[in-house]
Amino acid sequence: MPSSFACRMPICLTAAIVLAAGCGPIEDLRSTDYADLVALFDDWRAFEEPGPVEGIPDYSRRAMADQYRELATYQRRLSAIDTTGWPVAQQVDYRLVRAEMNGLDFDHRVRRPWARNPAFYTMIFPARSDVPAHEGPVIHGWIDLWAYEYPLTPDATAELGARIRTIPPLLEQAKGNLIEDARDLWMMGIRSMDRQSADLSALATRVAGSSAELERDIQGAREATDEFRTWLEREAPSKSRPSGVGIENYTWYLNNVHLVPYTWEEEVTIMRRELARAHAVLRLEEHRNRDLPPLRRIASAEEYDRGFNAAVTEYMAFLKDREIVSIRDYMDPALRAKIGRFSPADGLRGFFSEVSYRDPVTMRTHSHHWIELARMEFEPHPSPIRRVPSLYNIFDARSEGLATGMEEMMMHAGLFDSNPRARELIYILLAQRAARALGGLMMHANEWTMEEAVQFASEWTPRGWLPEDGNTVWGEQHLYLQQPGYGTSYIMGKIEIEKLLAERARQLGDEFTLKGFMDEFSAAGVIPVSLIRWELTGQADEIDRMAAAR
Repeated sequence: MPSSFACRMPICLTAAIVLAAGCGPIEDLRSTDYADLVALFDDWRAFEEPGPVEGIPDYSRRAMADQYRELATYQRRLSAIDTTGWPVAQQVDYRLVRAEMNGLDFDHRVRRPWARNPAFYTMIFPARSDVPAHEGPVIHGWIDLWAYEYPLTPDATAELGARIRTIPPLLEQAKGNLIEDARDLWMMGIRSMDRQSADLSALATRVAGSSAELERDIQGAREATDEFRTWLEREAPSKSRPSGVGIENYTWYLNNVHLVPYTWEEEVTIMRRELARAHAVLRLEEHRNRDLPPLRRIASAEEYDRGFNAAVTEYMAFLKDREIVSIRDYMDPALRAKIGRFSPADGLRGFFSEVSYRDPVTMRTHSHHWIELARMEFEPHPSPIRRVPSLYNIFDARSEGLATGMEEMMMHAGLFDSNPRARELIYILLAQRAARALGGLMMHANEWTMEEAVQFASEWTPRGWLPEDGNTVWGEQHLYLQQPGYGTSYIMGKIEIEKLLAERARQLGDEFTLKGFMDEFSAAGVIPVSLIRWELTGQADEIDRMAAAR
């Protein structure tokens, strides 16, 4: 939104807002001080969270209209900061703040999750995500059950109970907020509430006998969730419109929020190419390995524990011995803590388990996620703007792109030389990600329904490991519909990292080392690769081109 919008705000705004907006000459707000950017960032983050009303965030129509109007004051303050002469790292921080403000602007103009996405009102999250923040739009006031230690202390019991008591009034507020027609999002919201009800039931079992008051709070939240689900189902027949943001909006979001230098059309072309490449190379790998025995699934808890722990040991030794990255003490424990437990099953366990139960090393490469999260904790970025996860999933292509990139890059670096059949798994992973990404792209273009996207992803995932009636494929497509750009971020981020690696190697010549590149890449933080490219190479052409296209 142009900064001049601030001077078109109604005269009846409060004096505080008028002073903050500075509707006088913009020179009154001019600054060349990086400290002013940091101060603005702190103010912005406080503003972005809707103020509570009776203990719950206010996403009512009036509150959201007020927030959108006031957003212009923050955009105006940002535009008044002159970054001329700043070090590139500080200019990168400026672009990050602008991208976040663009994200809220887009939410008000287009995505509007509080008004069209019932799943936005999900509050309960039992497990930690492997990216810096939650995947997709998440309501303020969410409850991370994984962040509590069990059994709960009395203080934790009281805190958790107080937070769970916000669920019933929030869901009641949601009934008045959800006024827009987006059928696929509405129908998936029903599934989300089913999941929240089940998660609350599991929590009740986990804390049974510890606090009668907490148990009553959980029961009340579950009853409210079930009643809200019934309301969603009752209203569902009135919902008929598509849920995507549209092609033009999708490209704007890529360029101005996630800072990914591609258009919707270009991403479609790339995903189609990657899908075809993955299937073709898989067949070549299978042909090469045709005389080797097939990979056998792990069949017992003992075999699981032994195999997964050995996989972490092998992967960490590979990173060290092949001089891939500088090794830190926190890396091995971060990976080992996330190996999980054996799950018996007669049929399919889920797509990613079908991969890792055949070769645990394969998914340890993608679990590089946990190394990155540990790095954020033990080696926090010096910039306060990069020290915290970016809003609106701006981190997705960097975070998912590196994890996905490590799969194929480590394969080419020799990780699977002694186990050729594991190379097949890498291309199965790539095919699945390309297929589901195309589903997300087509849903946002409003050319496919959720059902069509699910069917396509299932059909184009090799070996039948992504069944159409499974939770994985539905959950993934729901995420990608809620969060533009996320479905393609795995492959687009990987491609951007490979491109940067090639550019940096050409720039440094004989001084280039893979370890040096990986270290400087990680040190830049979990931010868009286009910004990391600017910081590492000094080339701002991608960033400038996206800014010029606004």
